[in-house]
Amino acid sequence: MDAKKATKIMKALSNQNRFELFMEIAKRNQSSFEGEDCFVYDIMDKFNIGAPTVSHHLKELANADLITTERKGKLLVAKINEKTMSEFSDILNIK
Repeated sequence: MDAKKATKIMKALSNQNRFELFMEIAKRNQSSFEGEDCFVYDIMDKFNIGAPTVSHHLKELANADLITTERKGKLLVAKINEKTMSEFSDILNIK
């Protein structure tokens, strides 16, 4: 991972609401069983921000390649991009 991509990730996570949203998606992805999805609608109630703001934060997280989103009917599913997280983790693992 190059420095430009790493700083884009850090910038995306520097917003408190965005970071909390990302962590909630990560938590739900980690605890979900195979075949279960993290529906954005289910986690929106946890945050005291409106749907347009959540949509903006999801877009920023996706632009930083931290998450992927897909539509399942009318619902939006968010998933952590494991490849990006692995690469970013390698950079942060300074010895």
